[in-house]
Amino acid sequence: MNYLLETLEALVHIPSPTGYTAKAEAYLMEELKKLGYAPWQSNKGTVYVQLNPLAEGEGRILSAHIDTIGLMVRSIKSNGRLRVTTVGGFPLNYAEQECVQIHTRDGKVFEGTLRLNEPAVHASRDIAKAERSDENMEVVIDEKVNTKEETEALGIMAGDYVTLDPRFRKTKSGYIKSRHLDDKASASVLLSLAKSYAEKKWQTSRPLFLMFTNYEEVGHGASAAHPEGVIEMIAVDMGVVGDDLTTDETKVSICAKDSTGPYNYALTDALVKVAKENGLQYAVDIYPYYGSDTAAALGAGYDYRHALIGPGVAASHGYERTHVEGLENTKKLLMAFLKE
Repeated sequence: MNYLLETLEALVHIPSPTGYTAKAEAYLMEELKKLGYAPWQSNKGTVYVQLNPLAEGEGRILSAHIDTIGLMVRSIKSNGRLRVTTVGGFPLNYAEQECVQIHTRDGKVFEGTLRLNEPAVHASRDIAKAERSDENMEVVIDEKVNTKEETEALGIMAGDYVTLDPRFRKTKSGYIKSRHLDDKASASVLLSLAKSYAEKKWQTSRPLFLMFTNYEEVGHGASAAHPEGVIEMIAVDMGVVGDDLTTDETKVSICAKDSTGPYNYALTDALVKVAKENGLQYAVDIYPYYGSDTAAALGAGYDYRHALIGPGVAASHGYERTHVEGLENTKKLLMAFLKE
């Protein structure tokens, strides 16, 4: 768990909104090489590794994604502030008053804050009623700029990425609070799984691949460049915590159906049975507003049995929360299911 939490904290502090993931990819490549593996990347940057290159038979692939939600500069306003557009699906009120960084194409980084155009209660009576939209919100740059031309002189332009402060916290009671636990929590689970395998703490006889995608939040993360010989895919993503759902942050959640339809019954059933047999804290739920990397893979024509699991994560796409027990239960389920 120490390694898992160390890599999680490191990953959430590497800005990686969809399309801006090169540094997170490089981190994964370096970590996997340190563990003794030979990872590789696809043309669009997906990171792959096979844990057991000499294995033969029907292969399995586990996926997690390292791209996150974020923002992008839409335009520079006449007052020198920035109008933004969202990268990935989330309401802008989830990022209101958040510290942000603006990343320019020439490598500069500027600090700022995302807030309402009129954020002062002493100057506006419409704050409670104002729609949180790109028209009513702006990024105020922490530089002495008051015109569009002054901001442009900094090197800022449309298309620059704007990233959100993760605000990572680990409490004494085991809760982890941070942005971007979706899906860097499960990416860290897979890294920890790889470390345990390298240390011979568990084994599997069938070929096993890990895949870290970088376009999941916009729908085509796992749509291309899969290794040959795979027949099963398990997306290891976040488990949804909600009022009519049974998972929480301490459990591993097993999804029976999401917005794209049911998951493979036999594979899902096998995961449920393993969770029961090993006395794990788990839940089976339906996610009504969710899609995983398996949908991208199946939509691209890959002929897989597919499933979705992950640690329970509350407040998805906002300031999220999970628990070390949820991470541990997720890793234990994967090890028990894959062990042969």
